[in-house]
Amino acid sequence: MTEQWGDSYDVVVVGGGAAGLNGALMVARSRRSVVVVDAGEPRNAPADGVHGLLGREGTPPAELLSRGREEVRSYGGHVVPGRVDAVAFADDGFVVTLADGRAIRARRLLVATGLVDELPDLPGLRERWGRDVLHCPYCHGYEVRDRAIGVLAGGPASVHQALLFRQLSDDVTFFADGTRPSADEAERLAARGIRIVPDAVAAVEVKDDELVGVRLADGTVVAREALAVASRMVARVGFLAGIGLHPVEHPSGAGEHLPADPNGRTAVLGVWVAGNSTDLLAQVGASAAAGAAAGAQINADLVAEETRRAVEAHRDPFSARSEARLCEEVMGDRRHGL
Repeated sequence: MTEQWGDSYDVVVVGGGAAGLNGALMVARSRRSVVVVDAGEPRNAPADGVHGLLGREGTPPAELLSRGREEVRSYGGHVVPGRVDAVAFADDGFVVTLADGRAIRARRLLVATGLVDELPDLPGLRERWGRDVLHCPYCHGYEVRDRAIGVLAGGPASVHQALLFRQLSDDVTFFADGTRPSADEAERLAARGIRIVPDAVAAVEVKDDELVGVRLADGTVVAREALAVASRMVARVGFLAGIGLHPVEHPSGAGEHLPADPNGRTAVLGVWVAGNSTDLLAQVGASAAAGAAAGAQINADLVAEETRRAVEAHRDPFSARSEARLCEEVMGDRRHGL
């Protein structure tokens, strides 16, 4: 059944993952109109289950999101498929334009579009992503415990990643891929019994739909059953350029994120962000919690605006100032960060 939805909402949520859905849930429970626009590209789609989430440990990602969508709808919220192409300022908030040309007005905006993992350009790597090519020891590490694990150098956190996976297996190999670990890094790896392979890596070897090794540039294959890769993580927020929001380099050097304060408020008033778009390392539970916090802050912000208008009307019920004039002033404040 096609869901019926309108063209104007208190809140438009862009992204239907854990952060977006939990944010929408808080807004809907506050008796606000809200729509979640979901492109249907969850980062954890290849994973068998969500881990580290109390009460939902091991739940398949699709099942968790399906439950979340139904919970949002149970409070009157809308969840619809679509891709947001652009956001622009409007007199009463924002205009959100979708790829199919539909335009939705929003008084407030919650961005929860997550991120894209940029992987090394190695044959066979992308196809194994989320299965036996991994990135997070807390998300997937237990599932490869006691197996032959490789860690591919690819960023400032690669050695740290190898040390974390060493907690899960005695058989860990660090593929330096032509780079040279510092003396301190090499000493730490050696102290934990992690073998260093200095040669350049050419590809991953797969047999019967399972990773079986890492092939070096000279043709040598090092047998491995899982490979950890530190991807470069880039927030999916290009559609915000029209209102002056752009991703910047994360302080960790792990990729690009959209900066925000601890409550998810961005530099543009009326726009919040939650989940991996701003916190590159957040797991599902942390993303959901951030979405809930942002949803509560958005509702509080709307209450403050409505109360301000009500006070003005209460003081001077015969004021000639029109509602349109009030909206214009609110948006002027927003554009200037007041």
